[in-house]
Amino acid sequence: MTVRVVLADDQPLVRAALRMVITDAPDIDVVGEAGTGTEAVEVAERQRPDVVVMDLRMPSLDGIEATRRITQRAGGPHVIVLTTFDDDDSVYGALRAGAAGFLVKDMALDDILAAIRVVAAGDGLIAPSVTRRLIRHFAAGRPPAAAPRREISAITDREREVLALVGGGLSNAEIAGRLFISVATAKTYVTRLLAKLDARDRVQLVIIAYQADLVTPAP
Repeated sequence: MTVRVVLADDQPLVRAALRMVITDAPDIDVVGEAGTGTEAVEVAERQRPDVVVMDLRMPSLDGIEATRRITQRAGGPHVIVLTTFDDDDSVYGALRAGAAGFLVKDMALDDILAAIRVVAAGDGLIAPSVTRRLIRHFAAGRPPAAAPRREISAITDREREVLALVGGGLSNAEIAGRLFISVATAKTYVTRLLAKLDARDRVQLVIIAYQADLVTPAP
């Protein structure tokens, strides 16, 4: 199955670099491009991609608001926010707007390709530098408002165990290896957690795990 991608960045050179790398990937196809936030929303609506790679600093409509408009439609594409502007307010604003991933532009292009595949498969992804700041906020007792606090008493002990591993940043394959179960079973547990906890995506599950003290961040 080919992953359909829209590139939204106001710098043509950035779009060209991404498009060049993606063109060489047999399983990913660029189906549209946008140079403004408004164009990104319009192209996403017209092309119905699987993933939108979105710059935060966009003219006419910033990347956060464009992300919000794109993700609010049921069955809409996943959005990966790609930027050099990685202050905390932008990180949490993008997550609250519905971004499934947050990457920085100094990542290797091959890593961005891998991120597109991960997010298209339904997994959330946050760049390590962003994850470290997120954990520091929890350690300081200031969790961001990217997800409301959830009551987890209704989940089973096994689901709690899986939630803790998701909170630790493990992929479905890593969870399967840790718990000696199949990858399909691990994915089923994650899907159940998303439904039971009314979580939008894996990123919210990570936050819920921290809020429930299932993962203890180091100071």
